[in-house]
Amino acid sequence: MTNHKVSVDGRQRRRRLTYLGTGICLLFVVVTGFLYGAVPITWQEMVSVAQGQGAGDTERILYYLRLPRVICAALVGMNLALAGCILQGVLHNPLADPGIIGVTAGAGVAAMAVMILSPALTAWVPLAAFLGALVALAIVFLLAWDRGINPLRLILAGVAVAAFFGGGTTALSVMFPDRIQGVVNWLAGGFAGARWTYVWIILPYSLIGLLGALWNYRKLNALQMGEEVALSLGINLKQTRIILVVLAAILAASSVSVAGLLGFVGLIVPHLMRLVVGSDFEYLLPASAVFGAALLVGADTFARTIFSPTEIPVGIFLSFLGAPFFLYLLKRRSRG
Repeated sequence: MTNHKVSVDGRQRRRRLTYLGTGICLLFVVVTGFLYGAVPITWQEMVSVAQGQGAGDTERILYYLRLPRVICAALVGMNLALAGCILQGVLHNPLADPGIIGVTAGAGVAAMAVMILSPALTAWVPLAAFLGALVALAIVFLLAWDRGINPLRLILAGVAVAAFFGGGTTALSVMFPDRIQGVVNWLAGGFAGARWTYVWIILPYSLIGLLGALWNYRKLNALQMGEEVALSLGINLKQTRIILVVLAAILAASSVSVAGLLGFVGLIVPHLMRLVVGSDFEYLLPASAVFGAALLVGADTFARTIFSPTEIPVGIFLSFLGAPFFLYLLKRRSRG
């Protein structure tokens, strides 16, 4: 009994330290994101702007460029991490991320179609991406439905739909090679054009997704223990899976609509946090949300300053970071 109590106390202490560490990390990268860029800003200048006494140019850079960019990156990082967390719990697949249900590909082809076919309507790209993601999700549900949502059928349907919409993206690139340059940065994923409009677009979906995920953590824990256990606890498997997958799709679709095609955040973050706080979604979800926000804000700041004044899309940086990690997980899983 004593050993069990010591083990529980140690786990709780590690979780508290994780929350503290991720919170400090998020605060650090947010401040760094304000200070560094093509035009460096000193700490004193930032404090002056916060007090309403800053220079006009500095205030415009902070308020109209860096603040919405940092907020967008934090919300997108949180959303993708939560979406990956939810899908890994629902699908019983530790390699699951938002791209596995076709949402990312659907959003990508819809946004690309607007940018290539109707360049004058680029202001509607976020809405088009969101609608494309929902259409992809609806198709996946239709293909995967068999008296309920079967996790294996959902994965297979998602892969098929992602391949189909990926083909649409390639077709648009081949048919309109003279217009593709304008959408390359969006396809790579990034926040170069982030503004306050994007913050207001993603914020309500982020709040809905965050509250919905935290509200359903007990159901995710029940699903993790197996269908029989979940049924014995009174969980409606069909309804619960639909709600959770829709929540994940909302989080992923809103992220793609403002940031383009970003990969690996939904895969990396839940795994790293699971190693530290354990598999209990009561602790895993909030830890993943905070660390996901910190990771993407930090990655975006690094991507736009490392070769300053040239800016590389953060999606490229995440690919270099995430691909080796994915291979590591795959190798580790095959050994297990």
